[in-house]
Amino acid sequence: MTLSRRRTAALAVAAVILGGVSGCGGSGGGQDKQGGDAQGPSVFSVALTEPDHLTPGNTSSSYSMTVLDTIFDTPVYIDADGKPQMLAAESVTSDDQKVWTIKIKQGQKFSNGEPVTAESFADAWNAVAYGPNGWTNNYYFANIEGYDALNPEEGEPKADKMSGLKVVDPNTLEVTLTGPFSQFPITLAYIAFAPMPKAAFKDLKAYDQAPIGNGPFMLDGTWEHNQKVAVKKVADYAGDRKAQSDGVEFKIYASRDTAYTDLRAGKVDLLGTIPPASAPEAKKLLGDRYVAMAGGTMDYLGFPTFDKRFANADLRKAISMAIDRQAIVDAVYNGTFKPMASLVAPLVPGYREDACGETCAYDPAKAKQLFDQAGGFSGTLNLYFSNADPSYEQWMTAVANQLKQNLGIQDIKFRKIPASDYLTTLRERKEDGPFRQNWVMDYPSPQNYLEYMWGTGNRMGWESKEFNDLIKQANEAPSVEASLPLYQKAEDLALAEMPLIPLWNWQDQSGYSSRLGDVKLTPYSSNLYTITVKNK
Repeated sequence: MTLSRRRTAALAVAAVILGGVSGCGGSGGGQDKQGGDAQGPSVFSVALTEPDHLTPGNTSSSYSMTVLDTIFDTPVYIDADGKPQMLAAESVTSDDQKVWTIKIKQGQKFSNGEPVTAESFADAWNAVAYGPNGWTNNYYFANIEGYDALNPEEGEPKADKMSGLKVVDPNTLEVTLTGPFSQFPITLAYIAFAPMPKAAFKDLKAYDQAPIGNGPFMLDGTWEHNQKVAVKKVADYAGDRKAQSDGVEFKIYASRDTAYTDLRAGKVDLLGTIPPASAPEAKKLLGDRYVAMAGGTMDYLGFPTFDKRFANADLRKAISMAIDRQAIVDAVYNGTFKPMASLVAPLVPGYREDACGETCAYDPAKAKQLFDQAGGFSGTLNLYFSNADPSYEQWMTAVANQLKQNLGIQDIKFRKIPASDYLTTLRERKEDGPFRQNWVMDYPSPQNYLEYMWGTGNRMGWESKEFNDLIKQANEAPSVEASLPLYQKAEDLALAEMPLIPLWNWQDQSGYSSRLGDVKLTPYSSNLYTITVKNK
């Protein structure tokens, strides 16, 4: 399987995430207003950055998915151990890894009363895959037969439905892929694979503002942009994630620091990404209500290999070895992040702690030797990053200082791009120097990192037929276990050429108020449906 179209938004969405597991208290009225009164509803609130969309197929941002995870049940979910488990689906099976049969659990309904059927999934997936819709998660369906007809290189689509989707009966969906893909059941946990009711297609723009889902919560009122999104418990929800509270208010914040201030002031119930500088204080303040865990987000420094000045792999390796990852993590992130020598996060099956070897180890002497061997660097070295978070400029400043000191590159300038324009800059290849890039895990598979970041059409302009062939072989392996050695070979090849260097893995620091009980945060989900609210 080869996904021909690259993701366009998920590479940097973590820039301003306030939490896949984040939350905050009321709208300023104090705890009683949010559920402290024994006579009132048990509602808690969640700190969030403004979502971009609330249509499952049209967002890859974590803050949108935090909301959507309460409104929608995908066919599969990822449990606390990183394993796929059935959710809206009863089973996902295949004899050849190419033709998959998805059995939908009977008796499920959307919050408007419509039944959830195999057609609900087929309709939603076709809408995401239909090129003219321009939805963010379009590329996730590129391995389903008939996708190309919906996404021609030129001209109008010849169809609006993928031939690889067959509704066998109301509760059975048959999916035919373009090739064997053992990771397919894992991908079904991603929000792009959620179903949509027929009511959605009457007005897709209106639906984006008020989505109707099949999950434990439903929208309560309207999406108040840059202020809040509120959801309430679905009384007749028939799925496996029954809500234990009456509702959740997602309060929109522009700053993590402000959200943390609210947490300390008792106005905040749950905050998913406590600022690293505040982590020690939060740990002392919250005690057992402070939760630290490894995340699936990683930061990288990419090279525009289409620029001949960065075409030499030895130059890229020299820059990698000249960066003191631990020193930057300690200075910028208060030691809370983990320096990385792998292209995938520790949560991912097949992860190897030191896959990169000495090339990711700080060694100024060897870095300078390799730098000189590569012919050095002349001209201005521009470093690109977005303005979405102050920490980006902080660690880029540290990188610049280390490159000056260890490699002798004196002419270094910053290219700080507005967050709204940053991905466009990279997509259109306007950058002429190393650039900040990160990856937010969609599902725990090395394929999710390696193929989408290093495969065909990658941001770096790096091309390797051998790498792509290895990914194809891994995708077509008879099982997840059999695929891992092949993904590792592909990772080794990418690390040998270093078109993009791993820096550090995010470690999530979360905190919640004493009002909340049964908080079960995992790296894969905030599990907001499990949370109970303690009334006075």
